Amino acid sequence: MDSELIRNGRLTFLIDSTWREDVSNLPQEDIFVPNIHLPDPEPDNGTSNETLKELDLKWTDLALNRRSFESNTRKEREHNNLSRLNRHRHHDDDNESKFSRQKNNGQTEESEKPEEKIPEIRPNFELTGALARDTNTFNGIVIKYNQPPEAKKPTKHWRLYPFKGSEALDHINIHNQSAYLFGRERRIADIPIDHPSCSKQHAVIQFRSIPIERSDGTTGKVTRPYIIDLDSANGTFVNYKKLEPSRYVELFEKDVIKFGFSSREYVLLHSQSQADDDHDDDHDDNN
Repeated sequence: MDSELIRNGRLTFLIDSTWREDVSNLPQEDIFVPNIHLPDPEPDNGTSNETLKELDLKWTDLALNRRSFESNTRKEREHNNLSRLNRHRHHDDDNESKFSRQKNNGQTEESEKPEEKIPEIRPNFELTGALARDTNTFNGIVIKYNQPPEAKKPTKHWRLYPFKGSEALDHINIHNQSAYLFGRERRIADIPIDHPSCSKQHAVIQFRSIPIERSDGTTGKVTRPYIIDLDSANGTFVNYKKLEPSRYVELFEKDVIKFGFSSREYVLLHSQSQADDDHDDDHDDNN
């Protein structure tokens, strides 16, 4: 057997040359050399052949055990590496399978959802009021009110007599046009009302030509005064009753009109007022 005897102090190592070639390529830290305490060498009178043979057998056994140990270590290392690789592959397969299931579920849910129909946009030819705003502007202010088709200038000389408490103020003629706007906005108001409780465009007295049927069965038209509240903040009152907004209410002679919380009162009369006056006396000329 080809062997080499290495001495290091009191330690003696026998390394088989074949085993040494097998482990020569391994890193130093992977080579395990057992520490075996050997008996002190005999005096320089020479070592007996029996002792050398015995040592040779011992180191041969150690070399074989070392080969078996290295082989087992290498196999264990390969086994561990293979196990780790399999675990990684199994983990990657699980992730891929999970992702595939999620993707399929998402596609299934999307396919199960009903398709939302996009509403068809059709042209709208309804009136927007833009033209009315452009044509119903005075002094740069849009007027909230538009006169009705039956608007007509009265033939009677209607008047408003304002009272501030018991004090009578100058009367106001309201027979020169078909409508009169009351409000705080003096740039557009026909009859300004300055009380802070009144709106900028508060109310309108409108004269309307209304068809009537006489007692003798004939028909005709008569122009009568009406009042309409323009959705004011604090309301319009006739004979101390609050009017419903945006509705025409017919006015009669001697009616008392108030606006908001103002104490000023307006009494409606006309120039030919008599106790037995009838509203129907104000007939249109074309009747």
